[in-house]
Amino acid sequence: MNHIKQASRWVVMGVCGSGKSEVGRRVAQALGARFIEGDDYHSPANVAKMASGIPLDDADRAAWLQCLRQEIATARGTGASLVVSCSALKRRYRDLLREGDPALRFAHLKGERNVIAQRLAARKDHYMPPALLDSQLQALQPLQADETGVTLDITAAPQQLAEAILEIAQR
Repeated sequence: MNHIKQASRWVVMGVCGSGKSEVGRRVAQALGARFIEGDDYHSPANVAKMASGIPLDDADRAAWLQCLRQEIATARGTGASLVVSCSALKRRYRDLLREGDPALRFAHLKGERNVIAQRLAARKDHYMPPALLDSQLQALQPLQADETGVTLDITAAPQQLAEAILEIAQR
């Protein structure tokens, strides 16, 4: 990939098990950008709730999204590139994140339920149980036509997904 001349800020989004962290890390590395693992910003109460198999609601996610919005705003303010992994399931969540940077772009990693369920079943040492997949799929509002971003099929290899995002980042 050619060098990206201007700062680029992305949220790699999707349901649990879609590959957000893996793809996000690859994009950040290629951009020379900071990578933020959105899961690290959840409160201990949120982590405990999810680990118990209880889906988060909008109130649970509010402070978490505000923290991520602030990180995005800080990157914008300093002219830094940034990649954040965040489920960003609902349009209003993405709107809140965009308050930190109106030029924020989203890469939605999308896949069939059975593919994602297989990935979740194979994961080790993660607090998010496979039982929460259906609640995330129900909450998911795909990117809308007026949102800057791309939807990518998770059956592609992580490197291919990262390269697709980087290609768009060059535009």
